[in-house]
Amino acid sequence: MTVGGRFLSRLVTMLIAVVALVMVGAVPAVAESNSRTVQYVALGDSYAAGQGGGDYLNNCLESPNGYPYLLDAEKRIHLRTNVACTGASTQEVAETQLSALNRGTRLVTLTVGAADLNLSEVLAACSPVPTDDCQGAIINAIGLLPDLRDSLTELYALVAAEAPNALIVVTGYPYLFDVAPNCAQNASIMEQVNCATLLLNSTIQQAVAEQDSDVDIEYVDVTGAFSGHGIGSAVPFINPPQAGLPAAFHPNAAGYVAYAEAISEVVLQSA
Repeated sequence: MTVGGRFLSRLVTMLIAVVALVMVGAVPAVAESNSRTVQYVALGDSYAAGQGGGDYLNNCLESPNGYPYLLDAEKRIHLRTNVACTGASTQEVAETQLSALNRGTRLVTLTVGAADLNLSEVLAACSPVPTDDCQGAIINAIGLLPDLRDSLTELYALVAAEAPNALIVVTGYPYLFDVAPNCAQNASIMEQVNCATLLLNSTIQQAVAEQDSDVDIEYVDVTGAFSGHGIGSAVPFINPPQAGLPAAFHPNAAGYVAYAEAISEVVLQSA
């Protein structure tokens, strides 16, 4: 082989080695990038499904305008599935939704509890014009809170067992009306309905606090995000009863943006 041929051969060998080195070095970088994507699963009831947001995708009233899809649009969060369904109770979540979780799940959101208290019946009896059953419906709902606390405590533990590597973000519910909660029987119906929501949120928060210390779980209070945006306000985040079913008493698109922002703040703090 000539001197020129040997030089060319060595040059080709060096180029191949350099290309190989670059490719080898690039593989971990890609893997690292993929590993930063948070695999996300949404669980829960109508508020988690996105009811009220419109453009429904299925019989569960899952909406692309709901907070799970808004979170999916954020960098690094990938919504693997939203199995939330309208009307789901804590028992139904445990029995039908937990199969969506696995060890690869890194983020779980969960909104549930209202159906356990039959709050839809409360709203039907108490608005827009309260019936004779309104006061009794509110009292019955509040009486179910101790059982709900036990159910939620058990459910959160089950979620943690199915997704042991996930951050579990549990949300509360917004006040429907722009009045302070008041549990007195002589208070207005709007104040009493907000009181029921306050007690529901407190029960959810207590169940979160009762989880074992090794469970990565956070409670998100959304009442502040909805403050000033209740039914009847200038810029409501809640669909009024006049909107009809299925939108009534559920967040509208702006309300789900408020939900997503409140959840995202907690997720970023926990990252």
